[in-house]
Amino acid sequence: MEIFTGLATVLSDPVLMGWVFLAAIVGMIVGAIPGLTASAAIAMLLPLTFYMDPLPALAFLYVIGKSGRYGGSIAAILFNTPGTAASAATQLDGYPLAQMGKAGKAMKVATLSSVIGDFIGEVLLILGVAWIAAIALKLGPPELFSVYFAAFIVIGSVIGKSVTRGLASAALGVLVSMIGLDPISSTERFTFGSFDLTNGISLVPLMIGIFVLGEVFDQIQTRHTRTQMVHDTGDTTRNGLRWAEYKPCLPHVIRSSFIGAFIGMLPGLGSAIAAFVAYGEGKRRAHNSAAWGQGALEGVAAPEAANNAVSGPSMAPLLTLGIPGSTIGAILIGVFLIHGIQIGPTLFLTSRDLVYALFACGLIGIVMYGVIGYFGAAFLGRFIVRIPTAVLYPVIFLTSFIAAYTARGNLFDVYVMVAAGFAGWAMRKLDFNPAAFVISFVLAGGAEETFRQALLLSDDGMMIFITRPIALAFLLIGVAALIARVRSLRRQARLPAIGDT
Repeated sequence: MEIFTGLATVLSDPVLMGWVFLAAIVGMIVGAIPGLTASAAIAMLLPLTFYMDPLPALAFLYVIGKSGRYGGSIAAILFNTPGTAASAATQLDGYPLAQMGKAGKAMKVATLSSVIGDFIGEVLLILGVAWIAAIALKLGPPELFSVYFAAFIVIGSVIGKSVTRGLASAALGVLVSMIGLDPISSTERFTFGSFDLTNGISLVPLMIGIFVLGEVFDQIQTRHTRTQMVHDTGDTTRNGLRWAEYKPCLPHVIRSSFIGAFIGMLPGLGSAIAAFVAYGEGKRRAHNSAAWGQGALEGVAAPEAANNAVSGPSMAPLLTLGIPGSTIGAILIGVFLIHGIQIGPTLFLTSRDLVYALFACGLIGIVMYGVIGYFGAAFLGRFIVRIPTAVLYPVIFLTSFIAAYTARGNLFDVYVMVAAGFAGWAMRKLDFNPAAFVISFVLAGGAEETFRQALLLSDDGMMIFITRPIALAFLLIGVAALIARVRSLRRQARLPAIGDT
């Protein structure tokens, strides 16, 4: 299989292995810092990859995404503050375990579960992605636009608490992507006479502003106290992990891994939803469900497995259809485009070796962050808690400004980053969704292209999307997802009232 060739390529390149190792460490550190995310780290480091070869560039950011998802569990267990949104489920049992003096045990369970979940997700990606790409090659512009349409609806309606605000965030992303020149007629759109806007809004400063500055502004406003860490007792009986203790976790880990892998293939859902779905399903099936939330090891294992199992399968829609399944996928699109690699079903015809070498880097990265995390997570927590916010945030600000400017050497991009930072902060305050905004911004170009191509193929205008069965099916999937989400929110809104009666 191609994956073995990819493994041989990676293992024989010490420089590439070095980048993978560095990514494993960087992702863990960023994920473990409360308030920062792997997406923020990738957005800041994206300009660095401009000067790298394609494979090291992609592998570096891809592994940061993997280890960053795991790193969030360190903050959730030690600080009672989820390092990432998905780690909020881990926090429910992880922090009570830390209060019992079992922080080391909880982190070992989180590490093993993350590694197993990530490995299962990556293997499923390797086995299934070429098959999905072969099917995608048979889709024409009408079908592809319908896939984009369904993705917009799912991303806008499912991410976040409000369907209306989610769809509005997605629509705003589409609107911002239209700034610049029309790709066919070259007429100006939404430029307001500004020459700087004729080339459109660059993805790099936009993402740095939304994910990094927006998050930092939010943390500066809401975080008034220093993070307190629960320290290990040093008792090996409490913090050592025996096979008899982890064995009951395995059924939850396996089941949660497949839950996470399935959710990861659906654009926009992401690891947070996977973690909470897996936690809920695990608690429902647990022999002693009352212990969940009080410090159950299974309550740490289930969400961590699902959280990391999302990583690999979320790449499937990106690589086969050009549709990012997550914010990290949206950023990786920029890396592919920067290096002149056209993503989509033809990727497996033009750059097959590169793709499987990237998968190999993912597998090696899983092993690296697993070993580092199992033996060094507690040390990493002690290191992070000593970083004063008075130093951390200025460094992040400076790095963001440098990254935004070096992307194109254009001061206008710095202005875009700052504006996007305030916009990202406002979105968080008003319950709009930054992730839906950015993913839609990335998708909009491909959606517009396939929409226009579909209309050129048709003599009946918009009816081409109705008369083509596959296109119609995807349109109906999007509508069904919207209806299901609205009904789910209405049921949740009625639950408190029913409980009061």
